[in-house]
This record gives sequence, structure tokens and C-alpha cells, in this order.
Amino acid sequence: MKAVVCVSPGDLTLVNRPTPGSPVPGWALVKVSHVGICGTDYHIFEGNHPYLAYPRVMGHEVSGTILSVGEGVSLSVGQEVVVNPYLSCGACVSCRQEKPNCCVKIEVLGVHRDGAMCEELLVPAANLYPADGLSLADAAGVEFLAIGAHAVRRSLAGQGARSLVIGAGPIGLGTALFARIAGQDVTLLDVSAERLDFAERQLGFSVVYDPRGSAGDRVLDRTAGEGFDVVFDATGNARSIEAAFAHVAHGGAFVMVSVVKDDITFSDPEFHKREMMLISSRNATRVDFEHVSASISSGLIPIEKLITHYTTLEDCPRDIARWVREKSGLIKAVIAIHGGALAELKE
Repeated sequence: MKAVVCVSPGDLTLVNRPTPGSPVPGWALVKVSHVGICGTDYHIFEGNHPYLAYPRVMGHEVSGTILSVGEGVSLSVGQEVVVNPYLSCGACVSCRQEKPNCCVKIEVLGVHRDGAMCEELLVPAANLYPADGLSLADAAGVEFLAIGAHAVRRSLAGQGARSLVIGAGPIGLGTALFARIAGQDVTLLDVSAERLDFAERQLGFSVVYDPRGSAGDRVLDRTAGEGFDVVFDATGNARSIEAAFAHVAHGGAFVMVSVVKDDITFSDPEFHKREMMLISSRNATRVDFEHVSASISSGLIPIEKLITHYTTLEDCPRDIARWVREKSGLIKAVIAIHGGALAELKE
């Protein structure tokens, strides 16, 4: 089969390699249809991912069709599926609490083990969810949106809560969309005028432009100085995360959606005075994937606006190298693995 391998930072190569073979009990063989390109993939290409060994086949935002199944699998051959790329052990403390998204021994497709930028992929059947009501191109967008859906669910914020989402990249936009679906009053903050213009004009969000990272008073003006009931950080920037504590209202919550390698510091007196909740949000679970699929199917998520770029397996080494540098107009790119559908996707 064909596969794209990141041999080393900056080196993406299209190769031929053996197919994965027949699935063992509890697993299924999937014909990969579409793969979303994530910020993680760009980081891997650039050599900025801290937990990755090269060479690696990237790709963890995946849709496909079941080719064969192992013993004990109830899914059907020919069934179209969304792939949950978080492979958990099933036995650790978090798995026993039905939190496989933060499994102690978690392996993520395309990061800890080879992913889906290839034609066929073996996956545990428990990680395959029916793509009912979705095109396979749209189904490849479910995983990145599930990150935001999970963060909103983790926030515990209810209908009418005033929410601030910091960072208007794909994860931030997904978080904002699901906060709005939850009935929250959402404001987006970013340093990019282009991203905020998209969020405001195409998605209808209230926005605050903060090119120098010093818009504290203007942000709080949105709540008459009280602060936001919940703040979501989706920037991956330590300075932004530390500044965001000041935007949280008394009794509010701060949800860290993004991850940074740095230590994060904050004022303990301010933290206690506000009785803030500090919440991390990692990956997503089946309930989040299903919520996203249903939201796309019902028209609550304008997936056609979020997927802005397409490529093929053959062309993605060239395009990923270009998109690392040229991000103007880019929200989410998707690879059509069997590129015959690419012309239809672009229409």
C-alpha cells in the first residue's frame, strides 16, 4: 500500500509498504478514506513534537470503511466509520473510571504509533464509531471538533454562561462552536485579525482583537468588568495561559484545552479569592465523538466552512511543507487518500 512517512523533521516521503494484514480478535482493518491534517502533524513535520520517534506515519483525524474484522467484532464489512485515535489499555486507573482519553499508557495513532496517512489501517473495533449521516470527508473532521466538545463538557458551565475562548485556530473554533451549542454566550480572543474575521463573518461570533497580548480591559468590558464564567485557552502559549487567569470571574472556571511544555504560574491569592476551578481537558471520549457527529448531521456545525483545503496522499508531502509556512485562509486541510473524490470535494 501507499503511505506517507515523516522520515525525519522536514522530510515527508511517499513510499510503498506492506499492508497491515488480517485483524486479530477485537480489531478491524479499515480502508482509510480521509485524514484531517492537525497542528500536531505540522509540529511533527517541523521537529517540534516532544514525544515522537522518527520515522512516523502521521494522521489521527480519520474516516474510512471496514474491510475485514477479527473474531468477536460486531461491526460489518463495508460499514463507514469514524476512528477514535486514542488507544487505551483498558486496565489502568483512568480506564477503570471510563476515562480512556487520559489512559496512563495511551497511544495515539500518528504520534506514539503509525497513523492514517496510508491506504489501510488496523484499529481496535472499540475505537470505531458509525459515520451515520456523514460524508466520509466530513467524518474526518469529527476528531478535532471532539476536542472542543470535550472541553466544553469538562467546564461544567451551563446555559447562559459567559464564555471566553482564547485562540481562534481549529481547536479554539471547535470549542467556541460547542460552547454556543451548549447555550453559552461566547467571545473569541486572538492575535490574528484574519482568524477573527473568519470567526465573526463566517461563524457569527463576537470577537476581540489582541495583537499585542494586552487587551485585558477591553476583554473584561464584555462582562462589565466581572470576568467570564468560563475561560478556555486554546493557544498553546504559556504567556497567554498565565494572562488568562485574570479574565475568569469570581466563582468561574479556567479550562486548559491546549498543552505547553512550560511551567505555568499564577497568583494563589487571586486564585483563592475567586474560588476558581482550574480544569485540564485531554483528548475526547465516545460521547464527545457522538455529540460532534450528531451536531454535524443536524446542521449545527458548518463543517463546509471549516474544511478549507484539500489534498491527496500523493500531493500531501508538498502541501504540508507549504502549509507550514503559508497559513493564510487555512482553517482545516483534509487528505483524500484515494484522490478520485478530490474534484468532487472542491466543488
